[in-house]
Amino acid sequence: MIAIYPGSFDPVTLGHLDIIERGSRLFSRVIVAVLRNPNKTPLFSVQQRLEQIRQSTTHLDNVEVDGFEGLTVEYAQINKAQVLLRGLRAISDFEVELQMAHTNKTLSTEIETVFLATSNEYSFLSSSVVKEIARFGGSIDHLVPPHVALDTYKCFTHNQTVSNPIKTEVVPPLNIPNREV
Repeated sequence: MIAIYPGSFDPVTLGHLDIIERGSRLFSRVIVAVLRNPNKTPLFSVQQRLEQIRQSTTHLDNVEVDGFEGLTVEYAQINKAQVLLRGLRAISDFEVELQMAHTNKTLSTEIETVFLATSNEYSFLSSSVVKEIARFGGSIDHLVPPHVALDTYKCFTHNQTVSNPIKTEVVPPLNIPNREV
């Protein structure tokens, strides 16, 4: 059975990779499908994201990485997939994902959506969180593969991780002249 794991993966996180690895044990073939979303301005190009994921999944023989735009259901039909694989971190994810699954079902009754709950250690993790931490100079080494961390740091011109980027400065008191009322 072929499963499609669609997403923007900007960047791919250890949480995404956890879903990919677990999915690869459940399905004969998993296609990680990197979405080109015209409504978003990604940090990485589709080509960069494809390469990051390929490099991260070389140990998984039944995982392929591809890019697409358009409807996920149509992409799944073209690739003869029977399943859309989705990860769930929290109740809020479930609400959005369930709505998307119902919508996809109206487009194709042959394709099922399978949800995998994220592993506990990744339940907070998202690409947005990774970018936010990196943007402010924090370490993301524990959230993404090493090559992805390096690529991300380069985007924000951080050449190395910063253990505590917060600097405090002394603000001199205001000089307010004495006023008599």
